[in-house]
Amino acid sequence: MVLKDKKTKITFHHGMRTIGGTYIEVTYENSRIIFDFGSQHDVLETSNNVSLESILERDLAPYIDNIFDKNIDLSAFKNKESFDKKGHMYDNTAVFVSHIHLDHTKMINFLDKSIPLYMSEKTKELLKNVNIDGEFLYPNSYIDAHTRDIIGVKENDIIEVGKIKVQVVPVDHDAYGASGFIIETPDLKISYTGDIRYHGYRKDDTLSFCEKSKNADVLIIEGVSVSFQEFDEVVAEGEIVNERMVIDSIKKVVFDNPSRQITFNYYTTNIERLLNIIDSNPRKVVLDAFHAFILFKSTGVKSYFYSLDGKDYGLEEKYKIDFNKLLKDKSEFFWQLNTEAINYLDKMDSNGIYIHSNAAPLGEYDPNYLPFKINIENKGIEFLTMACSGHAHPLDLIDIIDRIKPKLLVPIHSFRPEKLFNNYGDVLLPESKQTI
Repeated sequence: MVLKDKKTKITFHHGMRTIGGTYIEVTYENSRIIFDFGSQHDVLETSNNVSLESILERDLAPYIDNIFDKNIDLSAFKNKESFDKKGHMYDNTAVFVSHIHLDHTKMINFLDKSIPLYMSEKTKELLKNVNIDGEFLYPNSYIDAHTRDIIGVKENDIIEVGKIKVQVVPVDHDAYGASGFIIETPDLKISYTGDIRYHGYRKDDTLSFCEKSKNADVLIIEGVSVSFQEFDEVVAEGEIVNERMVIDSIKKVVFDNPSRQITFNYYTTNIERLLNIIDSNPRKVVLDAFHAFILFKSTGVKSYFYSLDGKDYGLEEKYKIDFNKLLKDKSEFFWQLNTEAINYLDKMDSNGIYIHSNAAPLGEYDPNYLPFKINIENKGIEFLTMACSGHAHPLDLIDIIDRIKPKLLVPIHSFRPEKLFNNYGDVLLPESKQTI
């Protein structure tokens, strides 16, 4: 094993044989880093305002000693002692987040204020704006803002946490500002992909990450796609191969239906897909005010918008479109059908088209998805799915491994991590809470 006789220790707390809630700890003497800091998704959870103890009890995130807000009383948490590390205190501790998706960020407000939290500048800006109303992340009443303090890191910058160095390297993913980490201790080089792919808008960044990670002692890699696909399957059923083809498919629907009302929805953090929709669409693209605000704050791009939530986001009035005009339109606009707008289905074109593009609810595993789809179709509106995975295709995962050539491969974030293999060294399938 590559870690034999090393001072570096890696603990795999959570997210090994599931998709979501990855928590990995790297320590060297009295220095410690942890990545990421999200929560496994609970499809039955109906409120965002739940206690830290409840989240830990349901194993949606792990208990880690001396990491959570000291104001929160966890004395009654029944499993606390079995996870404790005998109160070990570190001189240097920091948390790093790879990207904005909730399975990597949702718990950050529970992180103790004294512990610095790092992520890319783009992820920081996007996260603060998406959580402007405190409805994205789990809230913590002991902090003064909806989102705790975050330190934004420029692409490829290196942060030193005691004797551990972490380089925050951009990668291709369907979350704006996504990064992988290259972690160096005095005796080990560790590469963590975060969520990664080739088939989006930043393939060159992923290739650069692979080059910087070359010959890593340990490669910790996500394996989402092999959870559902075999290596001879390019994409899962219902998905489109790459982001360019998603945009082309949307454009074709618009061009082929010049006299039908066409609406869409997308996942909030997929900023690059939205920018390409706006740039390529022959109609005026109109967002709800909240998403127009997020787009502007993240990129500086101003978009047309409508407003139904009664909130003032400081957007320019000249870009505002009257919602009643959208309801009657069949040719001028391509507009976002958000949660409030769905209440007006009865007033929409019964011969219209709705395009679901990785928007929530995300799929049939979500109990809200089928009622949502049926509701739209019952109004006579054609329901089209135009989606593209944010995760590397199975053979692309192998290509990433082949480019890096790790001495030890650790596949995680997958229901079938054992599918991935390493031609250059060992493979470890860690158990939760295992330290190597």
